[in-house]
Amino acid sequence: MWRREFGSDEGWLVVTGRTTYRGIAVLAALAVVPILPGTVGVASAEDVPRYRMAEGATKIHGTAGSADAPPLKPGLHTDSIKRGEQKWYAVNLDARSSAYFSAVAAPAPGTKVADYGDKLTLSVQDSSGATCGSEARPSFNGGGMAYPIADYVTRRIGADRTECQKAGPYYLVISREGSATSGRDTWPLEINYLNEPPLEGSTPAKPGQRTWSTATPAPRTDPTKHRAKGGTGFNDAGSVDTGVWRDRIRPGETRFYRVPVDWGQRLNLSAELPNATSSRASAFLPRVLGLGVYNPARGAVGDPSFVSYTGKPAAAKEFTAPVDYGNRFDTTGSVNAMRFAGWYYLAVSLHPDSVQYFPKGAELTLRVDVRGTAKAGPGYAEPTSVFSLTPEDRETARKGQTAQEASKSGTLMTVAYTGIGTGVVLLMGLGAWTLVARRSAARAAGTPAGPGAVAGPGGRPSLPGQSTDPTQHAPQNRQFGPPQGW
Repeated sequence: MWRREFGSDEGWLVVTGRTTYRGIAVLAALAVVPILPGTVGVASAEDVPRYRMAEGATKIHGTAGSADAPPLKPGLHTDSIKRGEQKWYAVNLDARSSAYFSAVAAPAPGTKVADYGDKLTLSVQDSSGATCGSEARPSFNGGGMAYPIADYVTRRIGADRTECQKAGPYYLVISREGSATSGRDTWPLEINYLNEPPLEGSTPAKPGQRTWSTATPAPRTDPTKHRAKGGTGFNDAGSVDTGVWRDRIRPGETRFYRVPVDWGQRLNLSAELPNATSSRASAFLPRVLGLGVYNPARGAVGDPSFVSYTGKPAAAKEFTAPVDYGNRFDTTGSVNAMRFAGWYYLAVSLHPDSVQYFPKGAELTLRVDVRGTAKAGPGYAEPTSVFSLTPEDRETARKGQTAQEASKSGTLMTVAYTGIGTGVVLLMGLGAWTLVARRSAARAAGTPAGPGAVAGPGGRPSLPGQSTDPTQHAPQNRQFGPPQGW
């Protein structure tokens, strides 16, 4: 069975070999677009950063009942939820696509929460009140630490299902439970609605038993450590790929990373804290470092694992099943969630009590091993960017960029190529004009002007808009060059 183990040169166009006129310099500048590196905002040193909601997410206000539930469209939405509150959202579903609804509850760092007692409950119901599939109950298990919790529910289309297969009105229902001793704070809520297209061909079966190993391999030991830039949540997660990465994390903070995992591949992960350098701290901390994994639809791949700390190096580890479409038929939750290719998310949390060991934050080592050879997917009937990967995605991961940085970099490259192309065309035009001017100068020295040439004073060809007054040409003593005023 599957198990979890705890325990340059800049891009400037250079013109050389001749003193250039101002016009040439201007044209050369038009061909130049410096490609600036992406930047990441720095959080305040005093405050642990909060979960950053998606830019452009739609604000929505769930209601206490189905009668006036607001319509939910595909995409990201933001709301909030109080303890003891239940919220309803209405959605119209077809009879072809599977629908996934995730919710992220993001209480502020330092919020009082009870392990397993404070939680969300998610369900999808049809218009008759029948529940579609299983409920999801994301909760806390980090020794009272508040961190973003997330999971999804689905209305899945399949020959093995009988309920919720028809097109029509459905409801997403989200409830918040909590003990009287926990905080009464309102939690920010982020809801994501995704559709998974049907397949073109036949549906793959569940992988057979013992088709993949459950023995956890040793973590990677690459000598080079890459710098990772963890984000506050799913929306600004820093990209990582196979290799050893390092970052810094503060007590009470959760940092998110994302890694591309294709069909047939699996993750072997290790998040590590170093030994403490202070001799004054000696307490045993039962749950200090946590590691959670989420699939491209923000479904939890098992529960986050938290490990203890005594001042010696510690590691939280995860080893997943290989990605397979047929995993959705598996009854083990952590295997069932490994059903899509795409970006997988890693959430690393450091308990606030670790401040006694790391008052200025800790050096975090993240060992990422994407194991297995990527294989062809099942073949969706429609394109889907969420449940697939591109060469650009893999390049983004190798560079350690966030989605925003990758988008910004792509935009700058497009502008750069456009600018360089425009500049080259202008410079070619200038070169053609210079060649004509040189030939005209040669004609002025004794070669008759060719057919159609209009001679100016002294035999020079007259250009449109150029004065024919010889007194304006004599002081210049130019043989060739751009027209006056360029």
